Amino acid sequence: MLKELTDLTMDLIRIPSMHNNPDAITACADYIGEFLGRIAVSGLRLNHNGVPSILVMPKTGKVPVLLMSHFDVVDAPAALFEPWIEGNKLYGRGSIDDKYAVALSLLLLKNHMNQLRQNGRGQRDLPFGILMTGDEETGGANGAQMALKQIEADFCIALDGGGLDKIVIREKGIFRLKLISRGRSSHGARPWLGDNAIEKLMRDYFSIKEFFNGTDVNHWHRTLTISIVQAGKSQNQVPDYAEAILDIRYTEQDDMMDLVDRMRSAIQGKLEILSRAPVFRSPPSPFLDRLLSLSPKTVTGAEHGASDARHLMDHGIPGIVWGADGDMSQHCMDEHINLDSFAMLYQILDQFLFT
Repeated sequence: MLKELTDLTMDLIRIPSMHNNPDAITACADYIGEFLGRIAVSGLRLNHNGVPSILVMPKTGKVPVLLMSHFDVVDAPAALFEPWIEGNKLYGRGSIDDKYAVALSLLLLKNHMNQLRQNGRGQRDLPFGILMTGDEETGGANGAQMALKQIEADFCIALDGGGLDKIVIREKGIFRLKLISRGRSSHGARPWLGDNAIEKLMRDYFSIKEFFNGTDVNHWHRTLTISIVQAGKSQNQVPDYAEAILDIRYTEQDDMMDLVDRMRSAIQGKLEILSRAPVFRSPPSPFLDRLLSLSPKTVTGAEHGASDARHLMDHGIPGIVWGADGDMSQHCMDEHINLDSFAMLYQILDQFLFT
């Protein structure tokens, strides 16, 4: 089984489904559709604003469990789309985030369908559904957020985080802001005639940073990252415009609109809200209890990142975030999945879906 999981993951990795290559995202969805055709399973191909998603459900009724994953990946050089194995690790872009999860879902589907057919049953009797989306890395607004409107499920496992030893039941929310400063341009040789927008931006940034001084030992407090800065047009000119993107991760303890208002009062420039995503919190569930009983060394915990699990909150679907182990290599040049954890996760979920 591990070889089949690995081979399918490697095939998916070879498709460079980055968001600067939308044709490759479509090609990845096509590959998944072809796989479903080979195993004679009906899937629904969704498309919203050019973003493809694929949904496979039982023929009728509410599904007990939904497995959710994504096939888009963050940017990477071409070499990372040629997967390789070293020791017990599979390397390549998407190996742990999140193409292994697509492969896992598809092979669970294939093998469960084979067993159902041996017993004279079919797709209408599936005990689970799978959702695979094409825009998790950019927020999921056209993938999971839209597709979940068509799904009724008792429980969802977002296969996109955690690890064999930790099931994630809380994730921080996201606020992305743009900080804008305006000044007055002048020749770089006469800076006293200008008003440097970069310097103003820096002062405003450090004023905003004062609102992020949490001391929790586990860092379960709001955090601030200045991620993109754009300013200046010429090396010998005082810039009259500067902007920065601020990435804020927040917890259930934060009133973000109140915080934004207070930050605006503390700066001279302008602060715009670009996007927001809610905190993810998993309610108690008998499905979670059953997973923990099947994997007794696994505990529940929190994660600082975010996933499409946040969209479950809007649709009233209880869920968790779980997955294989990749040594926190998501988005890194050495992104990889530990293959023994891949096999173990398959075994646990296979048993879970049949109990």
